[in-house]
Amino acid sequence: MQDNKEEMKLITTHIAMTKDMGVHGNLFGGIMMAWIDEAASVMACQVCHTPNMVTVKIEELIFQKKVKEGFLIKIYGAVAEIGKSSITLTIEARKGSVYSGEEDLVLSTRTTFVRIDEAGDPTPIPSPVRERYSHLSKYK
Repeated sequence: MQDNKEEMKLITTHIAMTKDMGVHGNLFGGIMMAWIDEAASVMACQVCHTPNMVTVKIEELIFQKKVKEGFLIKIYGAVAEIGKSSITLTIEARKGSVYSGEEDLVLSTRTTFVRIDEAGDPTPIPSPVRERYSHLSKYK
């Protein structure tokens, strides 16, 4: 990994169940998108020390592997960029076999969140957080 990138951290794990399958027997894409948004939101809130984060952008999602019932979906994230009131995360979803422990990349994307105040307006991410990730600052 490059010096200016953060290490990917496991955020959450889901199991692909019958109720999550589409008509072709693969994990329904909308379910995966919801899992991605929820996991990224959790990470953004944890990193920025506030529950007041909103999704403003999810970049392109290209499903590289199909997911069948019974596979684990592990969602990983890393801080990619930080601004005054926004944070961008790199997110990966990997399918894992419960038998072998092997993981295959299903998709990767970037998500951007903005910290908001009680009125819903952008508000600065605390300085200590921005300083911790200053090497990833949008304003170099």
